[in-house]
This record gives sequence, C-alpha cells and structure tokens, in this order.
Amino acid sequence: MDRSNHSHSSDSSHRRSSSHRTTRTTRITVIGGGLAGLTAAITAAESGAAVTLYEAHHTLGGRARTAEGPYLTNEGPHALYSRGPHWAWLRRRGLLGPMVSPPAREAARFRFHRGGALRRTPPLGVFRLARRPAQQAPVDTDFMTWATALAGPDTARAAAHFAAVALFHDDPGSLSAAFVQERLRRAAALPPEARYPVGGWGQLTDRMAGHAWNLGVRIETAVRIDSLDALDSLAEDGPVIVATSLSAARRLLKDDGLRWTGGRTALLDLAVRARRGAPFIVSDLDAPGWLERFTAQDPSLAPAGHELLQGHFPVGPGQSAADGIARAERLLDLGFPGWRERTVWRRESLATGRTGAVDLPGTTWRDRPRIDRGDGVYLAGDEVAAPGVLSEVSFNSGIAAASLALQRVQFLRDAARPAGVDLKRA
Repeated sequence: MDRSNHSHSSDSSHRRSSSHRTTRTTRITVIGGGLAGLTAAITAAESGAAVTLYEAHHTLGGRARTAEGPYLTNEGPHALYSRGPHWAWLRRRGLLGPMVSPPAREAARFRFHRGGALRRTPPLGVFRLARRPAQQAPVDTDFMTWATALAGPDTARAAAHFAAVALFHDDPGSLSAAFVQERLRRAAALPPEARYPVGGWGQLTDRMAGHAWNLGVRIETAVRIDSLDALDSLAEDGPVIVATSLSAARRLLKDDGLRWTGGRTALLDLAVRARRGAPFIVSDLDAPGWLERFTAQDPSLAPAGHELLQGHFPVGPGQSAADGIARAERLLDLGFPGWRERTVWRRESLATGRTGAVDLPGTTWRDRPRIDRGDGVYLAGDEVAAPGVLSEVSFNSGIAAASLALQRVQFLRDAARPAGVDLKRA
C-alpha cells in the first residue's frame, strides 16, 4: 500500500521555523472546538500547560452541537458507547452528566426492513455473525467476502447493512472485514452500549467547555484561523493541535496528502405529532439506512406531543442527497403511516466527509494520516490515526495530540535551558 500520503510535509512555507519556536512561550494552541479540540485542550491544561482554543463558529461543539429548540437535533444521529474509552474519561471528570439508554419497552418496537417489508426480526445469522470477535475478521479481505463464506450472501449483506449505523458508508460490504466486524459487534451488543446525553450532545460539549474554562483554557470563538502564520499575529507561539475536519486541516496546513476515505450521507431530521405504537428504530437491511425516534429515550428533545425522528442514509458516487432522502421517505411510509400530514418541522442535508474515516481492505486506523505532522504540529479528529468507533477516534486522537504537544513543550524548555543550570534548583 502507498503510504506516501502520511509522510510529514516538507513544505516549510506554511510552518514557523524551529529556531523561532525555541524562543517562544509554552502555550499550546488548539484550532477547533469540537470533541477532539475540547478533549485536547482539557488534557493539556490538566498537565499545567497554558492553552488557547480557537473556534471559527460562535459556539463550541463542532458536529456535536445541538440546534436551538424547540427541536434539539444534532448533526446526524449521535450515540455514546458506554464501553468506549471516552466514557471512562468523561466519568472520571464528572462530565458525563445525565445519560439515558434505549428504554427496554422500546425493544419490541425495533423493526427491520428486508425484502421490501418491515419485520420484527433480522435473519438469525446476523446476530450469530455479530458475536464473532473482531480479531477473527481479516484486515486484507472485504467484509462481504469474509462474511459470505461464514454465513451465506443474504446474511452477510444484511449484517453489513445493519452495521452501517456505525459506518455511514454506502457499501459497507466493500470495507475491511476487521473494520466492519468491530462496529457490527458494538452495534449489536446486548445490553445495548448506546447512551444519549439528556438534552442533546450540546449539553455534553457545554460541560467539557466549562471544565476547560475552569482549568484556565483561554477560549476564543468566532475566530477563524486560515494559516499557521495567523497565530503569529495573535501572539501565539508553541505547539499547535489542529482539531478540525481533515479537509479543513488540509487547507490550513497546505498539505494535500491529508486525505482518507469517508462517506457521503443524507441526513434527515423530522418532527411529527406523536402517535401511539410508532416504531423506535427502523434498520434497513436491504440497503444501508437507519431511522430512529430519539424522543423514545429523551422526550426533552421535542415539545410535548411531538416526536423527533432522525435518520441517515448513505449515498454512493453519482447519487445525490435526494436519492438518500427518497429512501428515507419510503421507510417512513412503511413505519410511520400518515407522517406527512403529521410533520411539523423538517430539515435535511448531505454530510460529505463529516462522518468519520472508513478503512478499505488492507488498511487499519494506523494507516490514516498521522497525528504528529512534525515541527510541533499535531492532528486530532475522527479521520486520523487513532483507534475507536465514531467519536471515540476524536477523543483518543485529542488525548494523543495533547500528550505529544506536552512533550514538545518540555523539549523546548530543555533546549532553551542554559547549559549547566538545573531549573528545579534555581
């Protein structure tokens, strides 16, 4: 595999010189105030570093922002997996806050779309396949080939489409078997791992921002950083953590090698007047797609008497957002009869490269763009070389980037120390 995309850039035109950096303060700059940026800022500040965080928008949170009411939507369906490393990280700091899980009574309202109809159960082989450890799935083989050999093509296809809830890709079966299997296991876990912050993900990022502020992080919103040179004019001098989308990082660092495979996904948010007996989830096993009634676990997301539905429907090359929305509407017709007449609010969009990295056969997370870009610049986000599922990649990369930045600070302190002087004694 060609790994040239992951080498450090040799273009010095957009980097501040090393000699200039040795005379600077030890302040760490974080660009981007989403989950990765907030995690990095908190990690660095907890170690005693001075930190400044810049966010281009007026509010923090990145893709974890929650829209203002009355319908508290995220940018696509979000869930926090309780067995992930970030769950423990947040809990230790008292940042989890009120969380809810899918109510047990809603399990009977889970529906599977297969063969053109809604059914109460998936093919039995899907859950048998989901119990296999991810370590048994090969990296170098696509999921469809591997799963077909174990369970047959119909079950393999249904399993791939079910796993799409954690993939946001139009052809999950074409991805690395190891990559898909890990997500299939997490998505099909019993009891379910998924947890949801009460009031939307904005509540979680608000708690993280408050914690960062209390640690002394200087937070500057509505400040767009278009190049690293701009930091000089802001009197910022020290390690830089770029916690943006990979496309934004590519422009900021002028490094065309910052690329990885992602997906394109049509997102649908829908508020309808409530009706008894509505499904909780509709998982499309005929093609990748997912509808979820989020007010089933958190009624605070919509006014009384209303339900908030959110769905994501991946679209392939040559397809438009309208193609994905049309599939969503066909599932709504099956699962939520009369939804058009009951709709009181609607929003749809297309997410391109905003749903995390996916790994093709022969690649793993280790092959994605490296966190350490050289010369005191580090990447964080959900498309870089860090392990985990969905938002876990952002958390893990944020912690790793902050740790590397702290090492850089210590290195520069040591380099600036006069020969023979012990600063601990001084």
